[in-house]
Amino acid sequence: MNETLARLLDLLDLEPIERDIYRGKSQPSVIPRVFGGQVAAQALVAACRTVEADRLPHSLHSYFLRPGDPGAPIVYNVDRIRDGRSFATRRVVAVQHGQPIFHLSASFQTAEEGLSHQEPMPDAPDPETLPTAAEMLPQYEDRFVHPSVSERLLDVRRAIDLRYVAEPPFATVGSPREPRSQVWFRTTGALTGVHDDPVVHLCLATYVSDMTLLDSVLLAHGRGGWTVGDVVGASLDHAMWFHRPFRADEWLLYDTDSPTTQSGRGLARGQIWTRSGELAVSVIQEGVVRVPRSR
Repeated sequence: MNETLARLLDLLDLEPIERDIYRGKSQPSVIPRVFGGQVAAQALVAACRTVEADRLPHSLHSYFLRPGDPGAPIVYNVDRIRDGRSFATRRVVAVQHGQPIFHLSASFQTAEEGLSHQEPMPDAPDPETLPTAAEMLPQYEDRFVHPSVSERLLDVRRAIDLRYVAEPPFATVGSPREPRSQVWFRTTGALTGVHDDPVVHLCLATYVSDMTLLDSVLLAHGRGGWTVGDVVGASLDHAMWFHRPFRADEWLLYDTDSPTTQSGRGLARGQIWTRSGELAVSVIQEGVVRVPRSR
């Protein structure tokens, strides 16, 4: 396991402060706020810590309330809303500087058998045929709004191997195309020992789910996003449904699209598929997507 992946896993290992209260650290950021996927993943970790081990989350619904401060710890307060025979519900509020910055509700279920169906997995090339971040990102460095953007993106990819099926938004600025994006992703090392826990795999997928979800919105308008400075964006809400078991250290296909953009907001939908063709996770998010005002 490389150092960057170890740091990411350490980020998800929250410090218990009191019963149902946890504290988390943040990663350095090139933007003046905490990455939304980090807050969502940490909040889910906090919720999972208060539920019996045989119950895993099957859904979460969350709102981003305020920008998080990357230089300060985040305190996660968990409310045990309900513990039923098969389901449990938790509410988590993330707090910084005395104010809530994020709110999450998660539902948990004891595993059981039932009816099962799914739609077919979309076509995509094998991940091994696609360029790595180290091969792709340097050629676009001159387009990024800040010199450290490429370095930061590469650092994240040392923990998460993320490979675009087609060119990303920052590579096609000014050329609108179909509002759909696909990426393959997995951790850059095997999850073993204490890290080989279903909760860890679920929370890592939650972390990654916020990385490229709004790409499809940007593609529809030929915009490159915050990396090139032609769009001001931020996550507003985020919902996930966990359907089937998966491993975050094995290749997963993240297929996203955008049905609409309006009023400074864009809606994006995503599905995460295992390489064997099982629908593992569904995701929906609405985010702020604003064109900066010209001076």
